[in-house]
Amino acid sequence: MSKSSFSWLAPLLLAVAVCTVLPSRGQNRGQNQEQVQLPEGDGKATVQTACVACHALTQVTNAGHDREEWTTVLHMMVNVGAPVPEDQFDTVVGYLSKNFPEKPQPPAQIIPGNVDVSIKEWVVPTPGSRPHDPMFAPDGSVWYSGQMANVLGHFDPKTEQFKEYKLPPKSGPHGLTPDKEGNIWYTANFGAYIGKLNPKTGEVTKYPMPDPNARDPHTPLFAPNGNLYFTLQGANMVGRVNPKTGEVKLNTSPTPKSNPYGMVMTSKGIPYFVEFGAPKIASIDPDTLEIHEIVLPHEESRPRRVAITADDVIYYSDYSRGYLGRYDIKTGKMSEWPSPGGPKSQPYGITIVNGIVWYSESNTRPNTIVRFDPKTEKFQTWPIPSGGGVVRNMVHTPEGNLWIACSGMNRIGEVVIKRGTRVSQKN
Repeated sequence: MSKSSFSWLAPLLLAVAVCTVLPSRGQNRGQNQEQVQLPEGDGKATVQTACVACHALTQVTNAGHDREEWTTVLHMMVNVGAPVPEDQFDTVVGYLSKNFPEKPQPPAQIIPGNVDVSIKEWVVPTPGSRPHDPMFAPDGSVWYSGQMANVLGHFDPKTEQFKEYKLPPKSGPHGLTPDKEGNIWYTANFGAYIGKLNPKTGEVTKYPMPDPNARDPHTPLFAPNGNLYFTLQGANMVGRVNPKTGEVKLNTSPTPKSNPYGMVMTSKGIPYFVEFGAPKIASIDPDTLEIHEIVLPHEESRPRRVAITADDVIYYSDYSRGYLGRYDIKTGKMSEWPSPGGPKSQPYGITIVNGIVWYSESNTRPNTIVRFDPKTEKFQTWPIPSGGGVVRNMVHTPEGNLWIACSGMNRIGEVVIKRGTRVSQKN
C-alpha cells in the first residue's frame, strides 16, 4: 500500500494549537469560515460539525489519504478534542477516504549501493499520537514525543515494551533532549513552556515562557555551559533556559517570519539554527542571545532540519527545493546536491554518523532513508516499510544506527546499518 505525505497537517496543527490554548478562538474560526460544500454521504454532518471546532474545512477538502491514513488523522483530531462520537468514527473515516483519496506524489527513487541496512518499526500505544521527535537515551532506551496524545513515550528495544508518561494538559510535546541526571527535557509546542520530566517519579517541572508571544517552543538542545537553548518557530524567536535558576531569556529573529526551526551545537558550544521561513542559517551568541544570520545562495531555499559534523561542518535539508545543503563554518564555503527524489521530495529529518549524512525524503511514495557520502558525493536510498508518513527528525546511537519517528504512521523505527562502525555521539 502506498503512503502519502502528511505535510498538509502543518497548517492544521497550527490551528489545533491555537484551539487547544484558546478554545473560543478556535470555535470562532469555524463559525466565521467561508462556506465549503462537502459531498453528500454518511459522515458528512459529523465532519461539518466536528472539524470546524479548530480549523477550516478547506484543511479537509485540500487533503488526500487512503483509509489507514485517514484513520490516523482522525485519531489525532479526537486526541485534541474533536467532537467525533465513537459510534461515528468508522463512518467518518469511510466518508473521508472515499471523497478525499490519496493524491499523486513523486515516486521514491531507490538507488542501490554497497551499504546494507534493515528497518524495523513499532506501532506506538496510543492511536493518533503523531510521534514527532525521537531521542536515544544514554541507557540505551528510546524516547519520543507523542505530540497529539500529549505524552512522552519510552521504548525499551531489548524488551520491546512501551511506557507513556502523561504531560500537563494541552502541552503538545515536540523536541526532546536528556540531561546528565537522566531527566527528559521537552518543548511544549502547544503549551508555551519548556518541560522537564523525571522518569523515576513522573514529575514534570514547567518553565513558562515570559512573553505571551512565545507560544510555540520547538527544538531544544543543551550546551556545554549547562544551559538549554531552543527555537520558537511561529513566534520567530530563540530562547535559553538556565536549569539552575529557572530563568528564561528570549530574543527575536532579525528576519520577520523566519521561523527558527532545527538546531545544532558546535564543538565550541555555539548554537546554530536554520530558518524555515527564510533562506538562512543563523548562530546564537550563548551569552547575549545575539543572532548572526548567514544567507544561503538561493532565495527559494527553506532549510528545515540541520546536522553537524565533529569538525563543525553543517548539513541541512532544503525542504522547499529538494536539496541537501552544506555550510562549512570555518571557511564559509557552501555546497549543495539535488536529493534523489527530486525537487518535490521535501528532505526533512537528518543526522550524521561518522561523517556520513543520513536523512529522509518526506514527500516521496514511500518516504525514503537517504545516505550521502561527502567523500564520494554518492547517494544510496531505501524505502521505509510503513511508508513513513513524514520522518520529521532522526537520531543516531553510539553504535551508528538510526532511530526515526514516522509521524503519520504512528510508529517509531530503527535503521540498523549492518556495515556501520562505532561512532561518537557528537557526530
